[in-house]
Amino acid sequence: MATTAETQTHVEDSRDTFKQFLVSKGLRVTNQRMAIFDAAYGMEDHFTAEDLLEYSRKLDDSVSRATVYRSLPILTESGMIREIDVGHDNKYYRSTRQAQTFQAQVICEDCGKIFEVDAPFMEWYGKTVCDKLNMQPHSQRLQVSAVCRSKSPDGVCMHAAAK
Repeated sequence: MATTAETQTHVEDSRDTFKQFLVSKGLRVTNQRMAIFDAAYGMEDHFTAEDLLEYSRKLDDSVSRATVYRSLPILTESGMIREIDVGHDNKYYRSTRQAQTFQAQVICEDCGKIFEVDAPFMEWYGKTVCDKLNMQPHSQRLQVSAVCRSKSPDGVCMHAAAK
């Protein structure tokens, strides 16, 4: 288990990495971008663009909706967050700070909760397939849509309350 000092050092290192990424792309390091980074990197679970806007404004009330929407592709490209497209024009995001191995998503169709599941074999599989085709993997994902086997007597998914 990481200590508070180790966690703080990791966050500061990640902030520095993001700042360097912005500079390498010819983008300015602004207070609003850093508030959005802090908000995204500080979230424990999946979040939407609107969730990020709400949390970012708690850190810096000058953050605009447009800045959040423009920052999401930048954060994704930097590798600091991951975009999770669950279809139906619904996109969620998650900080990559928790990821130790490749993670797959299991999406409950009953309540919409997204579960992250370690799937280290996927990294190997993607590399193996690409090697056979003389290609280099760029990205990959595994998503499973599922329905809850255990529902309450009124038909509500057991995960809905935990959401």
